[in-house]
Amino acid sequence: MLLEINNLYFSYTREQPLFQNLNLKFEAGRIIALAGESGCGKSTLLNLIYGLLDWENGEIIFDGTHLLGPKGNLVPGEAEMKFVAQNFDLMPYATVAENVGKFISNINLTKKKETVTELLEVVGLEEFANTLPKNLSGGQQQRVAIARALSVMPKLLILDEPFSNLDFSRKIELRERLFRYVKQNNISLIISTHELQDIIPWLDQIIILQNGRLIQNDTAEEAFRNPYNSYVAKLFGEVNIFNENEMSDFQISKFSYYPREIKVSDHGFEAEVLESRFAGNHYWNKIRAKNKEIAVYSDRKLEGRINISFE
Repeated sequence: MLLEINNLYFSYTREQPLFQNLNLKFEAGRIIALAGESGCGKSTLLNLIYGLLDWENGEIIFDGTHLLGPKGNLVPGEAEMKFVAQNFDLMPYATVAENVGKFISNINLTKKKETVTELLEVVGLEEFANTLPKNLSGGQQQRVAIARALSVMPKLLILDEPFSNLDFSRKIELRERLFRYVKQNNISLIISTHELQDIIPWLDQIIILQNGRLIQNDTAEEAFRNPYNSYVAKLFGEVNIFNENEMSDFQISKFSYYPREIKVSDHGFEAEVLESRFAGNHYWNKIRAKNKEIAVYSDRKLEGRINISFE
């Protein structure tokens, strides 16, 4: 087991503890998403794992070693981990290439240059190698910080909302390159995010927190198909939530249905189309059935009265 968190207790104030007896295990070589709404404890947990905060009780074990936190470490952070937070801490008067190569040995300069070039390709910044960080956007600076963190081949890379400052096209490119790179090099990755639906294909595990409590810890497919509650379901994007009476009315066996799971059919429940809007690769529809408004995706524009069925 690469990382274990046992009976962890942490609070910013004694009156309101954030984590109480939190237990988690992280296997090596996995890409793990830490998800939840703002304020749920994601960033705090990452800071605790990396050793930037002290905890009151419990233990964190990394690669067989008990971590000590700031009280026990002269230098903040942990060996063989790299953490890219919202503060990128780049050297302002060094070029992008020099920043990325900061932790790489100078013994073999040719090898060092090759490694820096490879990492700049991973984050899509090859053409900015000789640029100073101050001339980069926030998203570009973030990518420099990620490349620098990868340069030492850490056993564990921790990223706090790594795609938050990127435009959509860059986000798609970076996701694929980054996830492929860590998998190929057997680097474990913990990534905090509020965009679960965008990175599901790459995830081995999803850990969901709510107000410091562990709500669900499953594979990506299990968490998506069988969310523990409506809080979890909503983290994956637009979803229809049904209470017990509504479940009985529609004769359905689960409380949440994504819009794609509700189909227009020749049979089923009669519904009235309230809105039908083009949304790119589908039409977004708001319908009303049994006095409930429901979001449905379809391949064509809907109008009038239709029938729907639940998959």
